[in-house]
Amino acid sequence: MKLIVKYHPEINVKSRSVRRRFCKLLESNLRIILKRVHPSAHIISRWSDILVDAPQATAQERQKMLDLIVKVPGVDQLNEVIEYPFVDFDQAYKDVASHWLEEIEGKTFAVRIKRTGKHDFTSSDLERYIGGGLNQAVESARVSLRKPELTIKADLKDDVLQVITAHYRGLGGMPLPSQEDVLSLMSGGFDSGVATYHMIRRGARTHFCFFNLGGKEHEIGVKQAAYQIWSNYSSSHKTRFISVNFEPVVAEILEKIDNGLMGVVLKRMMMRAASKVAAKFNIKALVTGESLGQVSSQTLTNLNVIDRVTETLILRPLIHIDKAEIIDTARKIGSHDLAAAMPEYCGVISKKPTTKAVLAVVEENEANFNFDLLDQVVDSATVMDVRDIEKETHQEVQEVEQVTELPEGSVVLDIRSPDEEDDNPLELEGIEVKAIPFFKLATQFGDLDQSKQYYLYCDRGVMSRLQALLLHEHGYDSVKVYRTH
Repeated sequence: MKLIVKYHPEINVKSRSVRRRFCKLLESNLRIILKRVHPSAHIISRWSDILVDAPQATAQERQKMLDLIVKVPGVDQLNEVIEYPFVDFDQAYKDVASHWLEEIEGKTFAVRIKRTGKHDFTSSDLERYIGGGLNQAVESARVSLRKPELTIKADLKDDVLQVITAHYRGLGGMPLPSQEDVLSLMSGGFDSGVATYHMIRRGARTHFCFFNLGGKEHEIGVKQAAYQIWSNYSSSHKTRFISVNFEPVVAEILEKIDNGLMGVVLKRMMMRAASKVAAKFNIKALVTGESLGQVSSQTLTNLNVIDRVTETLILRPLIHIDKAEIIDTARKIGSHDLAAAMPEYCGVISKKPTTKAVLAVVEENEANFNFDLLDQVVDSATVMDVRDIEKETHQEVQEVEQVTELPEGSVVLDIRSPDEEDDNPLELEGIEVKAIPFFKLATQFGDLDQSKQYYLYCDRGVMSRLQALLLHEHGYDSVKVYRTH
């Protein structure tokens, strides 16, 4: 298998030295992730592209490598190619036809050739010859240069013809770590996950800082969300997951701060603590999922008051993005399901939260606050390599029993999303199946008959294990996981 990886266009317009550095970073990142799948793969950085050559790759390895490459920051697109020596026009037609004759039946098509090197003919000459030959060979096909249903592409580089057999779009953006490190304030919801994705895509190695307001089950879910984003888009580099127990700070806010100011003060305390964490690890900026006007603490006035507590740069990549668009992006990047299942832990809820906090009034309220608590929670924060989350979570979910056979009288809870359940309904002879989406399970499970044994089902079993573990944390022991194989 040979792949030609194209750089994101922004890389190509950099100065020569910067472009060379970025290309080398991308080459290194691809080598790190692809060698895990196919140790003998060759990754070679060139001025215009990167060649990935994986001899004897199996079909499974090929698909895994393709899935990985399209999620690497800095990759704009990639072409899967088969190379042939260029002899003459007739042989070039035969080489192209061997891959595309059947594909153009009943379709309009065009041939596009990119040519580099010295030749006594033009790209158009070769396109016309190959296109004319295909048109004659397949009676139901028709050439259409303006709006073809199928575009056949090939590159001629000196005396080598590269027939492009498949084309894929990449993630774009900049390679890691072309920018300095940042610290994402990760709550596990839609916003923080999408904000983290955007920063990774721009080439910033992104660490995770979690302010725990909801105990162990909250931390388990957020770790899963952080690990999923890291493993999909950032696994070429080691990052940290820092968990800060913020319950003592919340308790202090509830006791010392006026009700309407609680939300703003909570955010100020988080920024103070996050800045201390960032300084500890020499991280240059904080990242939040805040969007202008989405909630009361995210008005321009309140954001300005929040920012005054630190000189650390605060980045808000979602500041102008609507909630619906954020959720759509979460679906695209694979973080939607976990985010939807994540309970909301607001910490403090004001009855009438202010949308226009006055800095002097906020500072007057904070004068009674015990700021030693911030140092204490930061000093006692737990720090782990994000790569260890999978191992830790696997050990925790191992406690959840999984079965492939169901006893009589058991009830299966299909926790897939409604769309998944509609597309492929779960039907089990003699077994009751109830459809409760995972994002409703926590609120609806208590209403079920607790004398029965329940088995959670989802396609891959990951969400089932996580949800079973969270239900166990709530004291529901009559829950296991059902796997069809």
